[in-house]
Amino acid sequence: MEPSTNNTKPNDGTDPFTTVVVLSGGMDSTTLMAHYAALGCDLVAVTVDYGQRHRKEIDAARWIADHYGATHHVVDLSGLGAVLGGSALTDDSVAVPDGHYAEQSMRATVVPNRNAVLANVAVSVGVAHRAGVVALGMHAGDHFIYPDCRPEFHEALRQLVKVANEGFPTPSVEAPFITWSKADIARHGSRLGAPLADSWSCYKGGDRHCGTCGTCYERREAFQVAGVVDPTDYLDDVTRFAAP
Repeated sequence: MEPSTNNTKPNDGTDPFTTVVVLSGGMDSTTLMAHYAALGCDLVAVTVDYGQRHRKEIDAARWIADHYGATHHVVDLSGLGAVLGGSALTDDSVAVPDGHYAEQSMRATVVPNRNAVLANVAVSVGVAHRAGVVALGMHAGDHFIYPDCRPEFHEALRQLVKVANEGFPTPSVEAPFITWSKADIARHGSRLGAPLADSWSCYKGGDRHCGTCGTCYERREAFQVAGVVDPTDYLDDVTRFAAP
């Protein structure tokens, strides 16, 4: 299975081989970096500090960007998290839920409008770099919980980017994994030799992946379903959760 990509754009003032990747430091965006690196793209990675509790992902993003020799921008929007109460990722008073990723309890991890913010920051960087592509790593497994990871969001974002940058060299917005499962991503990343062991998924943000929060469990399940070695060190790699 190979996602499509658009590196044959007409001469519109952008460089079709410069790709801006939204790099959270997780396994999806790490695989996204590996994918565009394999295509021979010049990589620009954008990581946004939005005040997330699991700040270890930012350190992971730095290492992964360096691994691929990418220009790396860490954009400081850390004050944003302080005004986004109610999300387990930005509000210390909200517990990070354990369980299967598709459970309704995982709605506690929604950060309002997060992907719209991250994507538009990356688009701004893309316009400044005259990049041909801005790449996002959302996938079908996110559709259960996150409205800003669905195909409708991607299509609306693509149209917004065109309108907001009319008359300027404008990147296309690609989400090559949007119809893929997490297992597809684990398989693809492993095949490409992505440094998945150094990516970070756990929303609890300790020194090791907890193994039981929604993102940890999704990660564990993805490697198992994909039939590839999981390089992750979990505190708990035994507990099982039934799919809803």
